Amino acid sequence: MGLSTAETKQATHPGTEAERIVFWEDAARRLEWAEPWHTAHTFEKAQRLSGPAVPAEDAEYSVPRIEWFAGGRLNVAYNCVDRHVEAGRGDKVALYFEGEPGDRRAITYAELQREVSKAANALLDLGITKGDRVVIYLPVIPETIIITLAVARIGAIHSLVFGGFSAEALKFRVEDTQAKLLVTTDGQFRRGFAVPVKDNADAAVSGDNAIEHVLVVNRTTPADELAAVPMTEGRDVWWHDAVGSAPDVHEPEAFDAETPLFIMYTSGTTGKPKGLVHTSGGYLTQASWSYEHLFSNPDPALRDADVHWCTADLAWVTAHTYEIYGPLSNGVTQVIFEGTPNTPHPGRHFEIIERYGVTQYYTAPTLVRSLMGWFPDGVPDTYNLSSIRMLGTVGEAVNPEAWRWLRHNVGAGTAPVVDTWWQSETGATILSPAPTDTDFKPGCAARPLPGVSTRIVDDAGKTVPPGVQGFIVVDAFGPSIARTVWGNPQRYLDSYWRQYAEQGWFLAGDGAKYDADGDIWILGRVDDTLNVSGHLLSTIEIESALVSHPDVVEAGVCPVADAKTGHAIVAFVVLKSSTVTTGSTAEELRNHVAKAIGPIAKPRDVVVVPDVPKTRSGKIMRRLLTQLFEGTALGDTTSLQNEPAIAGIQDVLRERTLAKENS
Repeated sequence: MGLSTAETKQATHPGTEAERIVFWEDAARRLEWAEPWHTAHTFEKAQRLSGPAVPAEDAEYSVPRIEWFAGGRLNVAYNCVDRHVEAGRGDKVALYFEGEPGDRRAITYAELQREVSKAANALLDLGITKGDRVVIYLPVIPETIIITLAVARIGAIHSLVFGGFSAEALKFRVEDTQAKLLVTTDGQFRRGFAVPVKDNADAAVSGDNAIEHVLVVNRTTPADELAAVPMTEGRDVWWHDAVGSAPDVHEPEAFDAETPLFIMYTSGTTGKPKGLVHTSGGYLTQASWSYEHLFSNPDPALRDADVHWCTADLAWVTAHTYEIYGPLSNGVTQVIFEGTPNTPHPGRHFEIIERYGVTQYYTAPTLVRSLMGWFPDGVPDTYNLSSIRMLGTVGEAVNPEAWRWLRHNVGAGTAPVVDTWWQSETGATILSPAPTDTDFKPGCAARPLPGVSTRIVDDAGKTVPPGVQGFIVVDAFGPSIARTVWGNPQRYLDSYWRQYAEQGWFLAGDGAKYDADGDIWILGRVDDTLNVSGHLLSTIEIESALVSHPDVVEAGVCPVADAKTGHAIVAFVVLKSSTVTTGSTAEELRNHVAKAIGPIAKPRDVVVVPDVPKTRSGKIMRRLLTQLFEGTALGDTTSLQNEPAIAGIQDVLRERTLAKENS
């Protein structure tokens, strides 16, 4: 029987630090370890190295050191696949795959074990060993999960890249990781078409890098046309040749708990994405336990009937934790779907739920808002959604209207909704209502999960009162937290630990507030990032792409409210020639950004202005750009170095409005 809401809230914090560590040790024992750990947890917080006379913002600090389960050894892939087969559950379906064109596969745990073993042997034949980096640029297909687990199985490090990212974005990740292998595909099915992918991959590995091989999955090319796919001799290898012919038995080796497992890139407040490093034992412990806590049937006797569907692309951290490692480590059956939710029609997701008997549906608020638009009168009763037991949202705070629509239309008005808040950096959920709650607050992230804790504080670290926005910090973290930024530990310190170094708190970068009951409401990013359909994008990264265009001298990018995607991107650009102001130039710049970063970063609007507002230190005041575009009251402008820029932008926006009214 589940805890009541009051009991759940009281149970969210193991009382002392010692009790918290015991909690995570118990969670770790849910896994199979080849050797036990001798030290459960070590945390050396950032230490001030500068004297007291140096201001805090200029002081030097040591980089925090975090370690969990030191001395313990395990194999992540073994825990996700082999141990279920050895326990007699090899015939259970691990993956139901549905491709966008309608092709389907059901892969059991025994079949998954054989495929992962073959892929692991193929990786070894290609020269990949422990510690080598493998970049994976694939759509949502079984081979993506197979190769990810195979990389983990041999102790190498994977970095998955969203299939919609451009060649330039992929190139950065290939070069930053110094990857030896890129795994890609000939193409992918997207919105009813076979979209070529290999050309992007070839462009990404054309420069100075460490790539030795490109492993290519045939997804879209008919067998009799394979010879037409451009393959570089000696470098490119077909999956069906390398993996297809490999032995299907591989003995997994155990690795230290702190062995790096993957690098997850996330945009920050500078143009260069951060490569967050997650390690094996701690990450898998929290991913596995939190999956069970949030998604598994509260009655263990009924869990064999669970069919999980997390709709995220496999490259995002959401999918790493709750579509790959969390579900598979728990021996769960799940659905993966290649395509877009409205191809060939807006009811595709409902068809999939009905076809496979999905019991838990975990998706992004932006998709919920899309479904609301596609089905303004509600979901037709021709779809049987009675299998749904629970719902979940992730990626951004879900607005109450979308929450209610999802629960009423997909969850029959009674399904619990776990509105999860967490980050690439934390590796697993930090805040969420409990699935056994009964008094949900739509759009509220509620309380911390057991084993972690948070607080909302002001600049000085003082807890803010209810109703006041502050910074949310993680003051007691779990073992899945990122250990560093790949190749840049100083950035890890500066981005996450410096502001509250004395307290040893992790700065999440989101604004939040308490309500009168002590529950937490997330208010969005406080730094210069944009949240578009649940994807965090850096303003400076987009601005850098715009400025790389030969006609642009300066650019300022800001978020504006969008009913469907949460944020839309608006770019204010200063052109080198005042005569280049046509609509075709704006469209050219939008496409330029899409090419440089990916379609998700494409600005909705490009506004040509004479200047952008900047502080005296030269920082663009993006807050003012949002306020100007939306026509809301301007905040403090006293720090501006170029006050006339405000009037210039207002004139341009006024002219745009008049032009639209007269068109």
